[in-house]
Amino acid sequence: MKTKERAVLVTTTHRGVFFGYATDTDGAIIALRAARNCIYWPTSNHGFLGLAAEGPKTGSRVGPPADIELRDITCVAAVSPEAVAAWEKAPWSS
Repeated sequence: MKTKERAVLVTTTHRGVFFGYATDTDGAIIALRAARNCIYWPTSNHGFLGLAAEGPKTGSRVGPPADIELRDITCVAAVSPEAVAAWEKAPWSS
């Protein structure tokens, strides 16, 4: 039986903040499909967990998607459907 893919926000010890789709979030390495890195988010996001609850807001800087593997994980948070829609828009404000 195949594990269902889910949207997650993953942070690392290197201060990385990533959104993407994972089937397995156990262990030291997490593979993310269509991962996006959030370089900057405004204070209106109310911290990195606001990115999981509501998604990146106006003023955020989100990179393009890529399939990646992450190491040195500090947090894996479920992402709300509302936040998924915002992440998929990939806002980048200069």
